[in-house]
Amino acid sequence: MEIRESSIADPGPLGLAAFALTTFILSMSNAHFVPSEMGALFVPLGLFYGGMCQVLAGMWEFKKNNTFGATAFTTYGAFWIGLSTTVLLETLDVLDFGSFGHEAIGLYLIAFTIFNTYMLIGTFRISNALVAVFACLEVTFILLDLAEFGIISSVPGGIFGLITAACAWYASAAGVLNPLYGRALLPTGPRGLAARKK
Repeated sequence: MEIRESSIADPGPLGLAAFALTTFILSMSNAHFVPSEMGALFVPLGLFYGGMCQVLAGMWEFKKNNTFGATAFTTYGAFWIGLSTTVLLETLDVLDFGSFGHEAIGLYLIAFTIFNTYMLIGTFRISNALVAVFACLEVTFILLDLAEFGIISSVPGGIFGLITAACAWYASAAGVLNPLYGRALLPTGPRGLAARKK
């Protein structure tokens, strides 16, 4: 019996939107643009929209044979689930880092900074829009690493996080609107492999 692969829609815009919105909410708190009490708003988003939806987008990227998209969305979905779960477990006194709470989160962020660095290199073969997302995220991570270790405040990282969210929303909107209009309504600047496919 022959098994036929079914074609599926592009999961990229969903993954980017989920990443953008969750990043926006947490960055508003990091940038001190909202009261600190509102910072925990990212937790349910991190579990479901930024977390679960991105993991699902990553699985669908595997279906589309897109290793970069699958790795990026699945990893950042797990990033949000892990961060949200850590906050919840700390609140419930299940996890206790003692006086090293900030350093623990700092170590978590450093690990993802390393991941983001080689993923950023990959974007140079895809599009300018993704270069912008991952480059801004790289700066955000570095600034937040420094903040968690008490070297600077979280404000610069929060501001760059908002820029990152804007870039991800733009890329998401381009993925939704450009196919609908049949033209580059929102240009993404394809590069390398993506440019040759056109």
